[in-house]
Amino acid sequence: MVQKAVAYVVHRGRLLVFTHDDVPIETTGVQVPAGTVEPGESPAEAAVREVLEETGLRTRAVRELGTEVYDVRPAKDERHERHFFQLAPVEDSVPERWHAGEEHPSEGQAQRWTCWWAPLDHGHVLCAGFGARLGEIVG
Repeated sequence: MVQKAVAYVVHRGRLLVFTHDDVPIETTGVQVPAGTVEPGESPAEAAVREVLEETGLRTRAVRELGTEVYDVRPAKDERHERHFFQLAPVEDSVPERWHAGEEHPSEGQAQRWTCWWAPLDHGHVLCAGFGARLGEIVG
């Protein structure tokens, strides 16, 4: 089973989300930062690292929200053990909307996306089980 970290970055009652710029929303949906836990890294460290790599935003872990198993099939023949974390930006001043991406992601080719802050009560729009632990977020 592949170990993944999922980051719910919360700022002023809003959740950091993104959509891919070069892939239709029908294919990738609305997402939150997430990625593989690297060898020697804790899931919390992976969550903080993934947010920085994917969005350029420096964050800190606030609390662990639990773990869920997600079957990725049929997109990939994998099952993920996802570790969910609530994070907060290190700085109080953050952009409202910005473009980010990864030139050399661990899986595949370069990716670009648009990041923004969505109201927490709009979390139902998250794709692929990424909203599984939103109810655990503490204001």
